[in-house]
Amino acid sequence: MQINGEMVIGQRTLRGTAGVVQAINPATHEKMGPDFGLATEADSDAACALAQQAFDAYRSTTPEQRAAFLEAIAQNILDIGPLLIERAMSETGLPQARLEGERGRTVGQLRLFAKVVRDGYYLDATIDSALPDRAPPRPDLRLRKIAIGPVVVFGASNFPLAFSVAGGDTASALAAGCPVIVKAHGAHLGTAELVGKAVQKAVAACALPEGTFSMLFGEGRQIGQRLAGHAAIKAIGFTGSRAGGVALMRTAAQRKEPIPVYAEMSSINPVFMLPGALGNAALAQGFVDSLTLGVGQFCTNPGLVLGLASEQFDQFVKAASAALEAKSAATMLTPGIHKAYVEGITRMSGIAGVQLLAQGKTDGQGCAAQASLYLTDAATYLATPALEDEIFGPASLVIRCRDEAELRQVAEHLEGQLTATVHATADDRALAASLLPILERKAGRILFNGFPTGVEVAHAMVHGGPFPATSDSRSTSVGATAIDRFLRPVCYQNVPAELLSADLADANPLKLARLVDGTMQLPK
Repeated sequence: MQINGEMVIGQRTLRGTAGVVQAINPATHEKMGPDFGLATEADSDAACALAQQAFDAYRSTTPEQRAAFLEAIAQNILDIGPLLIERAMSETGLPQARLEGERGRTVGQLRLFAKVVRDGYYLDATIDSALPDRAPPRPDLRLRKIAIGPVVVFGASNFPLAFSVAGGDTASALAAGCPVIVKAHGAHLGTAELVGKAVQKAVAACALPEGTFSMLFGEGRQIGQRLAGHAAIKAIGFTGSRAGGVALMRTAAQRKEPIPVYAEMSSINPVFMLPGALGNAALAQGFVDSLTLGVGQFCTNPGLVLGLASEQFDQFVKAASAALEAKSAATMLTPGIHKAYVEGITRMSGIAGVQLLAQGKTDGQGCAAQASLYLTDAATYLATPALEDEIFGPASLVIRCRDEAELRQVAEHLEGQLTATVHATADDRALAASLLPILERKAGRILFNGFPTGVEVAHAMVHGGPFPATSDSRSTSVGATAIDRFLRPVCYQNVPAELLSADLADANPLKLARLVDGTMQLPK
């Protein structure tokens, strides 16, 4: 499979005519490979039209057909072989082991949703039988969830595989029965082309409608806004900056038919170091390793550390500073991300009441980032809104609190987060118990005695949270329940048996677990 600088629109590959762009190697700043054609307005409209035409046919496919399609995508990605990893390495500066792990996660997500579709529990099939003798009589009522419609997915910069062309948003939308149009991220165009063609190949092999999948290249604010505003599109999946997510939310809300935007945007992921846990000698190194993992370019990066003023907490801060100073600079994903990181730590260094504790080594070239650790007190943090801003990269702020009341005050002050972490022992149980209700209101995932980097793809995972972590705190972008974002409930009243879908038929041919007259019935 070659890289030709081509987009995918249904079963066609083409190069747009609105100009060209080239991928940039972040370590050397050199342009790479072929020119990539940018989508025109006509291209985006064609993709939307194809998706709309495909919708009814694709959502009517059987669970087995959609599961087989997802598995075919997964296998096609694996079949690309070393070329995919090599291209992603050159475009992102990420190491081979990280990208191989991300490819495994991407394949795992697709296969998880294949299982979800086969199991059928996501349909929430419910039957309330008719009660003709009741006064007043009750009709026969049956409920299931159906696909919401064509979905636009915006690929993320920091995960070229797991949150990009065939990543979690795409996998969950396709599993729900929604055609998908991916707006590929410009940071890894060649990687996107390889994966996009793997999905296109699976569409053809599974004999699915042409508009089931399309992928476009283009400038986000132009092509993205046009896609978001198109009448055929019924939902949006986005991972990126707060500014980008809010812009899409605004566009979606101002349409004639407003649509949901599931945007993952901004999080500083506070870590609470309670007194009993500070005796753990490995705690400081674990924190710094998490902070600098992937050059800090994880949405769950621990950007805030809180503790009570004490000699033990000062020792933790000193140990963390020493560990961070030993960290080498490493290449960030794009020149733009590197520029924003440098601007962020420059702003942080200029804020009154904030002390630079330590910085990592300055080795490296191109977009190499130097890790940074800062210190302030709770009063300064509470009075300085700029300290709440995410710095996307290996930078974190330590907050020293005078007492437990001030620690809880800072916790109450926090914006919505993807994660909140508590390090504690049995001696900290009362303080941890007082923090937990606060953190439940602030975060989508609460961890004890670990670090937030690393998101398990599983049924119980929540990767979401209150604004500005996401645009909709009721949903997750990772885990089996991510499919719920792209489904809506429909109730069927007194529909003739011959017209009911298989998941609602009395005979239960799909062998689903269903709620019947208020009682869960397992398939026989």
